Amino acid sequence: MNKPLKYLITTLLCLNAIFALAQKKEKPNVLFIIADDLTAKAVSAYGNPLNITPNIDKLAAEGTQYDMAYCQFPICGPSRASFMSGYYPHATETFGYTSGRENIGPDKITWSQLFKNNGYYTARVSKIYHMGVPIDIETGSNGADDEASWTERFNSQGPEWKAEGEAELVQGNPFGKLPRKGGNVMTIVKADGDDLAHSDGRTAEKAIELIKNKGDEPFFLAVGLVRPHVPFVAPKQYFEPYPYQEMVLPPKVFGDWDDIPANGINYVTSVNARMSEDQEKKAIAAYYASVSYMDAQVGKVLNALEEEGLADNTIVIFTSDHGFHLGEHQFWMKVSLHEESAKVPLIIKVPGKQPAVSKSFAELIDLYPTVAELAGLELPNAIQGKSLVKTLDNPDYEVRDMAFSVSKWRGKHLFLLRNEKWAFIQYEEDGAGGMELFDMVNDPQQFNNLAHNPQYEEVVEMFKSRLKEKLAEVRDNDLGKSYTASK
Repeated sequence: MNKPLKYLITTLLCLNAIFALAQKKEKPNVLFIIADDLTAKAVSAYGNPLNITPNIDKLAAEGTQYDMAYCQFPICGPSRASFMSGYYPHATETFGYTSGRENIGPDKITWSQLFKNNGYYTARVSKIYHMGVPIDIETGSNGADDEASWTERFNSQGPEWKAEGEAELVQGNPFGKLPRKGGNVMTIVKADGDDLAHSDGRTAEKAIELIKNKGDEPFFLAVGLVRPHVPFVAPKQYFEPYPYQEMVLPPKVFGDWDDIPANGINYVTSVNARMSEDQEKKAIAAYYASVSYMDAQVGKVLNALEEEGLADNTIVIFTSDHGFHLGEHQFWMKVSLHEESAKVPLIIKVPGKQPAVSKSFAELIDLYPTVAELAGLELPNAIQGKSLVKTLDNPDYEVRDMAFSVSKWRGKHLFLLRNEKWAFIQYEEDGAGGMELFDMVNDPQQFNNLAHNPQYEEVVEMFKSRLKEKLAEVRDNDLGKSYTASK
């Protein structure tokens, strides 16, 4: 072989190798962090006056903050099955504590599975699909996880309500005789030990280890933090900034429940939980302490990303599976379709994109197509989410003109349509269970139900019509194949 030809071949091989490396480097990593039961109202970036979430706030200041983001079901299991599959709960028929794989079938590709199939290392640390908190966290179980979605899975076992420390039960304990109780109740534990004594501290530690030991493959790393889900357990130092005596309770309005349909009264209330005002304040303080502990773990993971030099090539998403009531309307927990339960914080940080605040309505099912588009991956299914990518360059761009969410309580379906001015809630498909209509400009705390006021009859009829159209769309038996892209 003559020297010029040999030189040419060598040069071409080198260029090919360089091009291959460049292509590989261009594949962005994805870091998806999700809290459990985090109401947007507890996040300082979303208006909470206390400095509870400095690390989440910093991420919001660096990325795009979505002020009008909503879950598709205000319960852990259905919400997570929905955004991981890209389908509304009616399409997956997942309304309980399952993963959704049982209903969407083996041929449908989930969000992280898409990345796995395209050469990404995909790892789940702790709760992404449904896990029972506290039970699955106590046992270190996989819960209702979807094995096909991940290259590797890691659980973060923790003591939960059994943690050593000062404990107090503030739900169903009017005389304070029972110090603690297991299950889905508001047990407070000002725990002994440091962050690593509990599940979220161990989750952050494992996530940091995976980031530091990143191999040649790009990664999709899903980090599931279980706080502030009950029990409210955190190292005791996180409680110190929130003395319960200084907590401000939401306003109580005489006759507040009079215009709320029976199925709209939440499953946990200050009334049926027999909570005193002191117990209500203690619950809020403990929730904030749990949020603060969770936020500290978010900060550790984001710092590791910076320290390893990966921040410039990593898409970061932070959100929650749904919100949480903190005594509004004397409601606690989730399930309700009122604002505190259905609305979620959502932040997307993309390297090279300018910080912004988007007022576009966004739904959690929109995360799948958004991140896939950012990574240059083709969607394998005609999923029902819509890409938010245009809002990252133009925060004034409107992806949706309203958000849709559904809930189920006492065997009945509840539906929410939320646009810029109105929140409309209908109980049962025919409205037989009642309706609620709130003017979100003049009544953002949702005290005055206008659904039966004759002056707003046209507004109600418009929403009833839109709901009928929406249900026809989301019930697509082919899981999105004929889904229309109308707003």
